[in-house]
Amino acid sequence: MDKTATYPVVQHPVTEADDVWKTYRNGSLEVDALRGVSFAIQAGEYVAIMGPSGSGKSTLMHILGCLDVPSSGTFRLAGEDVSTMSEEGLAHARNRRIGFVFQQFNLLASMSAWRNVELPLLYAGVERAERQRRALHALERVGLGSRVDHRPGELSGGQQQRVAMARALVTNPDLILADEPTGNLDSVSAADILELLDELHRSGRTIVLITHEIDVAEAADRIMRIRDGQILDQELAGSTALGR
Repeated sequence: MDKTATYPVVQHPVTEADDVWKTYRNGSLEVDALRGVSFAIQAGEYVAIMGPSGSGKSTLMHILGCLDVPSSGTFRLAGEDVSTMSEEGLAHARNRRIGFVFQQFNLLASMSAWRNVELPLLYAGVERAERQRRALHALERVGLGSRVDHRPGELSGGQQQRVAMARALVTNPDLILADEPTGNLDSVSAADILELLDELHRSGRTIVLITHEIDVAEAADRIMRIRDGQILDQELAGSTALGR
């Protein structure tokens, strides 16, 4: 059974936070990593969340990706309050609704590109022939149609990140969450990945980009700046880097 077909089309914001706090406790010590964060990201938006180390952007990324839940406040994914989800429901949402792209490519070295890309579909119970068809299509989509049988060690850093992006796309998620996706790449490969994200956005994808670099953030249409666990401001990006 294809469990990826069980969700309806999203009609509300892809993600929505209302007065979200995240507090970490270590004995008697409490640290507020997020302090009253509120925002909404609509379908088809391209948003960058930018802040220095320790600003709370990684904590916010974990909540956006349903890898963690708020200590208080409300976070909704496609209109559903994540605090009402079971662990199984959160795992299913991560696998189906969100496509992750990380700084570390997180590819399995022993598996070919298409085998890496098919993994979310394998977890979703999609049949083998359909998994392969979708994986090959996703790799073609990111320009790696001629590298489907190559293992990660046979690919450049930029190509490995493209495989990771194909894996993020293969379930047709509501949201692509890219955490420092250019951090391990040279400038040419980084520009190539940002151009691909821009192309995916133009095709209608909703993208959230986590970064500490203004040049990368300006690839998005809107920048949310975070510091000390609070969103300082939101602005439209100029995005001269990609010629917009």
